[in-house]
Amino acid sequence: MRSKWIYPLCFLLCQITWSQTVFGKWKTIDDRNGVEKAIIEIYKEDGMLHAKVVKILEEGKKGALCTKCDGEKKNKPILGMTIMNDFEEHKDGVYKGDSLFDPEQAMTFRGKVWLDEDNVNRLKVRGYLAFLHRTQTWHRVEEN
Repeated sequence: MRSKWIYPLCFLLCQITWSQTVFGKWKTIDDRNGVEKAIIEIYKEDGMLHAKVVKILEEGKKGALCTKCDGEKKNKPILGMTIMNDFEEHKDGVYKGDSLFDPEQAMTFRGKVWLDEDNVNRLKVRGYLAFLHRTQTWHRVEEN
């Protein structure tokens, strides 16, 4: 005879496991002024991590174009733009790659992505330029 608690327990464990991944939707917040900027979807394709802008949150920027960009991204909408390409998983759930794109600066950085060890609903995103780096904290967006 199965316990009436087995199915809710399985559901809870699945939810805990799901929430401990870098994949999903994340809200970006400017670490300098606290402005909510965008929702980014991080997904896996061909075994690699990728990310794209799925919603613009900042007032007055909803239809923003990448005016500072060069090449194929020049004057393209930021909404839908891929901002991380081919990040590879390393030990302890850390992903690293050479293509972390900031559309506001029109610059590409080396990057590193990992869950905050104190709160799995926070994602650390670090961009590197030479020996300098900057880290932002993104906030998990619950899927409905």
